[in-house]
Amino acid sequence: MRLLFLVFLGICCLAAYTVEGVGSEVLEKTICVSLTTQRLPIKNIKTYTIKEGSMKAVIFITRRGLKVCADPQVEWVKKAVRTIDKSSRRNVSQTKPTGAQQPNNTAVTLTA
Repeated sequence: MRLLFLVFLGICCLAAYTVEGVGSEVLEKTICVSLTTQRLPIKNIKTYTIKEGSMKAVIFITRRGLKVCADPQVEWVKKAVRTIDKSSRRNVSQTKPTGAQQPNNTAVTLTA
């Protein structure tokens, strides 16, 4: 009986540790408190995200993993976003579907 109780207690602790509660809210980890006024070299920027809300910002993520908030209305920020968008489009390769995936215009009718 004692062993059964310990096993049950262990399962409850494991479930509480691994399962997130229903309705729990995950707070955002990236909050911009201030916007940089210094221009970042585009070659050092890996990607970006756009933050909407009380403070609109473009969050640049550098190659070293640093997050830098910048004003989306400043011209160098707009240029950096356009440049990153162009380079990411170039890196995405367009693949043609294989023969089995190519659509054809034939109708299929199933009969029982």
